[in-house]
Amino acid sequence: MRVYDLIYKKRQGEALEREEIKFLIDGYTDGAIPDYQMAAWAMAVFFQGMNNREIADLTMAMVESGEKIDLSPIKGFKVDKHSSGGVGDTTTLVLAPLVSAAGVPVAKLSGRGLGHTGGTIDKLESIPGFRTDLSLAEFIDNVNEIGVAVAGQTADLTPADKKLYSLRDVTATVDSIPLIASSIMSKKIAGGADGIVLDVKTGDGAFMEKAEDAERLARTMVEIGKHLERKTIAVITDMSQPLGYAIGNALEVREAIETLRGRGPADLTELSLLLGANMLILAGRVGDFQEGYDLLQELLENGKALEQLARLIRAQGGDAGVIEDDNKLPQARYTCPVLAEEEGYIAAIKTRELGLLSVEIGAGRARKDDIIDPAVGFVLEKKVGDRVLPGETLLTIHANKEDLEGIRERVRKAFLITEEKPEIPTLILTTIK
Repeated sequence: MRVYDLIYKKRQGEALEREEIKFLIDGYTDGAIPDYQMAAWAMAVFFQGMNNREIADLTMAMVESGEKIDLSPIKGFKVDKHSSGGVGDTTTLVLAPLVSAAGVPVAKLSGRGLGHTGGTIDKLESIPGFRTDLSLAEFIDNVNEIGVAVAGQTADLTPADKKLYSLRDVTATVDSIPLIASSIMSKKIAGGADGIVLDVKTGDGAFMEKAEDAERLARTMVEIGKHLERKTIAVITDMSQPLGYAIGNALEVREAIETLRGRGPADLTELSLLLGANMLILAGRVGDFQEGYDLLQELLENGKALEQLARLIRAQGGDAGVIEDDNKLPQARYTCPVLAEEEGYIAAIKTRELGLLSVEIGAGRARKDDIIDPAVGFVLEKKVGDRVLPGETLLTIHANKEDLEGIRERVRKAFLITEEKPEIPTLILTTIK
């Protein structure tokens, strides 16, 4: 087999066989195939696409390039949830305790934030003492004992995907749906999930800004699940404004605690209930969506989901006292309100811009080796559709530096205010099974 022939075949729009795809992935992972040839192949895929069988074969080739986590010692059906990234997306912090409180084991491997999107591991590590570097034995024991564990992804998981993603990042081939879908699904399958619920974001703060592109990605990933015999549900949700009100690690933990108390933002609560109900369906815990939704709502109201969060925190070395006293979470030295200068309605929020500005004040990473400040971030006071008067607070900046004038002006410009009340974005666009 020659790499040249496989590049040419894909350039001509022909489908590659499973053995050919495996040859490419194995050769690239072990260094036998150079970057320039793999870049040419990725560009051919970008323009010519892949059929569903090819994408499933690519996914499995990347799964088999490294360690596969065996979760069979965990009793019950293991359902994983993945978000395609967003701003203020705190759903895992709510879902992990909520779904496990319903009796479905949650064994969650999560990542760190990079760019304008936050990472679950960074958020949890803002809780004093909380460990995410669990061994596999600790991870499995925690799930069997209390029903839930959340840990960082092992470096040995899907090395082919890591290497290929780095190449795509510098060759303008990141936004290829076959390559995105296989990248996401390879990590979920290598992580040992029996079923997968996908939250595919669309809008200004999402990777897939156009709804039709998000739907194509969602359908592709559901098809991968079918080919590889993994129950998969995808939900397409709006990210044209931040989810909830908090952006930043400790600030989002605080908001997740309030949500588990039943007092969280309406959009974060609704999305958590919707994703959680689908996780219960995949696990066979409930017979239909409404039964799952009602059960989870009851667990929010009776405090059992919040109790489960306390168990999770204690089991991973954290101070569960943050639940009753959020002053135990990291606190920023300065708060700075950003005030409206005109009267009207919030017509739009530049969500990606707010995410990038949060990185500038230390809440996220521009590079993988950047150090995060867990205390800093933003708390919105107004969202799309809200009326605002001059002098009212649009957003409060939480920072550990005093000179915020430049940031404050750029934050103010991220809010578009108009005279007419806009249509409020629909949070849940469609569900694909």
